Amino acid sequence: MSRSLRHTPIFPITSATSEAWDKARWHRAWRRAERQRLGCRPFSEPLPERAFFNPWTMNKDGKHWRPATPLGHPVMRK
Repeated sequence: MSRSLRHTPIFPITSATSEAWDKARWHRAWRRAERQRLGCRPFSEPLPERAFFNPWTMNKDGKHWRPATPLGHPVMRK
């Protein structure tokens, strides 16, 4: 059996297994604000979703590049 190696040194920046809790929290806040808006001003524009969440503060917030990592390095194993 062959060993799997990463060919691109891109690694996750997370210790979280899921961001479902984060998504549920901001969706709840957005839906609540939309219900309030529809009760007061039913024909107004919808509220922007970005006003209720910041993707940089969520648990799984991206990946980073480690360009100086040699191919045989242990972190390059899958």
